[in-house]
Amino acid sequence: MTDPADLLRMYLVDPDQPFPPVDFADPSGLVAFGGDLTPQRLLNAYSTGIFPWYNPGETIQWYCPDPRCILVPTDLRVTKSYRRSVTNADYAVTMDRAFAEVMSHCAGPRAKETGTWIGSDMMAAYLRLHHLGHAHSVEVWRDGDLVGGLYGVACGRSFAGESMFSRARDTSKIALYWLCAQLTAWDFALVDCQVTSDHLTSLGAVELPRADYLHLHTRAAARPGLPGRWRFEIPVPDSTDHLPA
Repeated sequence: MTDPADLLRMYLVDPDQPFPPVDFADPSGLVAFGGDLTPQRLLNAYSTGIFPWYNPGETIQWYCPDPRCILVPTDLRVTKSYRRSVTNADYAVTMDRAFAEVMSHCAGPRAKETGTWIGSDMMAAYLRLHHLGHAHSVEVWRDGDLVGGLYGVACGRSFAGESMFSRARDTSKIALYWLCAQLTAWDFALVDCQVTSDHLTSLGAVELPRADYLHLHTRAAARPGLPGRWRFEIPVPDSTDHLPA
């Protein structure tokens, strides 16, 4: 059980109160709780490797788990079937064209799951970050419909992946493929996947000790970023037959 003194130290009261050192995190990676989801607070969190993770209606909880799951963009594992889904090109892919819609789909119900950790407060907060040019989405379109995508937050040349969704086979993986291709072209060091899963591992993600992750992330986050609305600068499937009107 967490000591009451530790809980007090973890509680964010003042809007300008800094996060405790991540070394003070409990075994689950919980660094702090409370505070708010203002752009300043969120950007401060992401720049130091901390992210919010809690259920709607709960007090905001801030995490920096150990170990940490990351994907180096050039290390994305592309199987033969995965590559076929990418090269079939029966879709179009865009960046930052439908951020709110992507978040809404990511917040929707999933097979064998009930509820969501993406509540209305988080949706509003990340939409503000998007409008400020820090949160970004990748969209996959087919016949004018949004069938897959992902979103996350960029800090310098580090990208924190938050969530992805599919409404057709492999469409979230297609979004990830083109994100990694563009991040590679932009010399991003990592996609922060936060918490590991079998699915992420199958795609080439690896676990690092928190200290190693923070070393890599801090260096990448300190490099000049690309604020503002993102656009693909590499050739991607972009047939107007698939894009919305």
